[in-house]
Amino acid sequence: MTITKEKKSEVVGEFKQGDDDTGSPEVQIAILTTRINALTEHMRVHKKDYSTRRGLLAMVSRRRRLLDYVRQKDPQRYLDIIGRLGIRK
Repeated sequence: MTITKEKKSEVVGEFKQGDDDTGSPEVQIAILTTRINALTEHMRVHKKDYSTRRGLLAMVSRRRRLLDYVRQKDPQRYLDIIGRLGIRK
């Protein structure tokens, strides 16, 4: 499950730090969260789709590593990003 270009640019626009920012941890976490939410909805309908489940778990792990990095570098940025995205810790 991919997200559309429009949705991705909307997410990047909301979380970017500067004009040319597309790769900061906040943007990456926001994009991964959008994709994770879409796959979660897919998994609610298709419970036995194990290949999607594997990809979903990989994305969750990648997001967790990025969140750990942000928490290590700047705890306040970490709290802000999980608050804005509604991620529970």
